[in-house]
Amino acid sequence: MRTRARRGSRTARLAHSAARAQRGSRTARLAHSAARAQHPGTPTASGHAHTASACAHGGQDSSRHPGSAKPTGAGYTIPEQGRRVGEALDRLGIKQATVVGHSTGGSVATALAEQRRDLVTALALIDSGPRVDAFISEGPVGQLLFVPGVGQLLWRLRTGTIVRQGLATAFSRPGYQAPQQLVDDVRGMTYHAVTATSRAADDYLDRRALPDRLTALGKPLLVIFGQDDRRWRSSSAAEYRRVPGARVELLPGVGHSPMLEDPSRTATLLLAFTESVRTRAD
Repeated sequence: MRTRARRGSRTARLAHSAARAQRGSRTARLAHSAARAQHPGTPTASGHAHTASACAHGGQDSSRHPGSAKPTGAGYTIPEQGRRVGEALDRLGIKQATVVGHSTGGSVATALAEQRRDLVTALALIDSGPRVDAFISEGPVGQLLFVPGVGQLLWRLRTGTIVRQGLATAFSRPGYQAPQQLVDDVRGMTYHAVTATSRAADDYLDRRALPDRLTALGKPLLVIFGQDDRRWRSSSAAEYRRVPGARVELLPGVGHSPMLEDPSRTATLLLAFTESVRTRAD
């Protein structure tokens, strides 16, 4: 089995969708959060001039949450997930958006921009691998999920302890513990949703690397990467520098989930970026 096919858990993507938006605002910030429980000290963009804030999990896979309808057909492909994000923003009455995606959410944000150039004014990617071979590992639990028979059994047995072991590579800050809400969200997912979304993410990157897609879009771009990321090589963030005008920020001391490991520093970068985009538009 190829290493890249073992990314099925990619559990740092998981979050229950929450939305806070100002209808008709010039800018919406769609942030893929690794957990529904936002750090209490995190500054948010709601209340920021001309800025609405929405938080959603990367991939927008509503089937991961109890009571949600499961996608059918091409529902797990990255372009389809991007389309659903656009549809959600339309329902919120948002006309223009600065879109922020974490991990696979960065691919979803890019797919949305490819489809809706009028809607997406700028993008910010957080620890989104630029291409498949920049991936490192999700650790033993994540790798076992794609072993036939073993993966399904492991998913049925997903105790809190197993889930936390699977989440281990999503964080690198010493002493950081995954929020219980994140653990609960993972346990509420289906095995098919996890594996199908992972394969779809691989396919999207295989077809064309993110820096190439973003160059073609010509949108303002911010890339934030935890220097100690254990899932994607942080050195690969340099590949985004070939996107004209891109700003790349490496954050020391944190891993794959800067918005949880260092929420204040991450939010400061995002707010400064959204303000610069707003100023440029004026």
